[in-house]
Amino acid sequence: MMAVGYSALLQLVLPEVIVIIASLCVLAVDLLIVRGMETRTRFTVGAVVSCIGCTTAIVWMLIAPQQANVFDGTLVISPQTQLVKIALLVLAIFVILISIESTFTPHVGEYLALILFATTGMMFLVSSQNILLIFISLELLSLSLYVLAAFDKRNAQSAEAALKYFLFGGGSAAFTLFGLSLVYGLSGSTNLTRIAEATKGSSLDPLLAVAIVMTVIGFGFKIAAVPFHFWAPDVYEGAPTSSAALIASSAKVAGLLIFYQVMVIGFAGAEGSSAWGSYVPGWIPVIAVVSALSIVLGNLVAITQISVRRLIAYSAIAHVGYMLLALVSHTEQSFGALLYYALTYALTTIGAFGVVAVVEAKIGGDKLSDFSGLSTRAPVLSFCMLIFLLSLAGIPPLAGFFGKFYLFTSTLAGEPNTFGLLWLVILAIAMSAVSLYYYLQVLKRIYIADPPAEAGPIRTPIVSQVAICLIALTVVLLGCAPNLLLGLLPHAIQLYRF
Repeated sequence: MMAVGYSALLQLVLPEVIVIIASLCVLAVDLLIVRGMETRTRFTVGAVVSCIGCTTAIVWMLIAPQQANVFDGTLVISPQTQLVKIALLVLAIFVILISIESTFTPHVGEYLALILFATTGMMFLVSSQNILLIFISLELLSLSLYVLAAFDKRNAQSAEAALKYFLFGGGSAAFTLFGLSLVYGLSGSTNLTRIAEATKGSSLDPLLAVAIVMTVIGFGFKIAAVPFHFWAPDVYEGAPTSSAALIASSAKVAGLLIFYQVMVIGFAGAEGSSAWGSYVPGWIPVIAVVSALSIVLGNLVAITQISVRRLIAYSAIAHVGYMLLALVSHTEQSFGALLYYALTYALTTIGAFGVVAVVEAKIGGDKLSDFSGLSTRAPVLSFCMLIFLLSLAGIPPLAGFFGKFYLFTSTLAGEPNTFGLLWLVILAIAMSAVSLYYYLQVLKRIYIADPPAEAGPIRTPIVSQVAICLIALTVVLLGCAPNLLLGLLPHAIQLYRF
């Protein structure tokens, strides 16, 4: 830990300050300069200002890398945390780009500013080892997402989804706060490392067990893990497409990384074991059960969906189950696998939502039938969707395949002598095979089904098409050459150590 003055502290949080300034500039430009223009023009101008702000923050972190641990872990800055923040900003840029053609709201400045506020919350979230700032950052992120989910006032589903999201979110925040308050009472500290040192013991304290369960419930909601997933399908279906993309991508990345941090560092010493034949009480068996339930329910329920948005929602629940395997094994290798998987999954999901946004705008819906014959009407868009869905299914040589392979092998390495986690990996592989079925249902509609008789070519907006193609190219590159990302993650577990 180090003491810093206000000027030094400002330099440490300058990327977040830049994003906040960009959000205020978006509000000012929309209110004072482009208010009388059409919605698409306002979205374009606002998106340019937002992207400039995010890019400036990225450039600052690249040219002025810093390393610090201030205020007892309240703010932890390292090359690894900066890398994660850069990834979050890149994901936010892609979300903004796919929203440029939107016409669902006249409040353009407010909408884009909320995306930037949410991104700021994520950036603080992944840069802290203090439960107080973690909770504050979570609430900044959550409040922004609640409003973003309800932004389409002309759609009753959007209001319903946001209400469910808000009610479940409020309940989960109460669980999280209660669990973290118990942790503070047991340890007398808000620093995760000090909490672990104070709560270690030969047996699991009953109050600590309650705190662990409360914390898992709170964070389980944030990442939409079973059985805390009920809000996700409705929000993915009812929220504006770009809002759903943000919730499904960068918000999930930040939530998973902070969940890993809290469990692995804050509850070190209370892990237990879920290895076959050697069960030990602790938080790992709880995570293993949540992971298995998410994998099974997410994949099986996705088979029955006729809405592509809801299909992506249940698919996302299953992918959360896969990513929780990293917590079950919690090794240095598994954290690197989690980071690779989460970032490539988020990128792929934004691309899939980008395609859905174009189809909804041009055809009017997101049902499977709306994708019939899309390959003849929008061949470039269809090929990108092919890449996204096959990557989500884990087909080589795409990023999703290497992500799953890396994650599964790192999970097995968590119990190298007994292969005690083999049961969980076998379940994940089997359910991955099931997932291929419903992804192929979408591709069958796109490439095999005939388009409607009166249907003509779909003209994809140039910005959306460029963004979607760029995402697809990145997914292919990261699958063929995973070291492009993994090479930036040496000793990735040091992200949360100092």
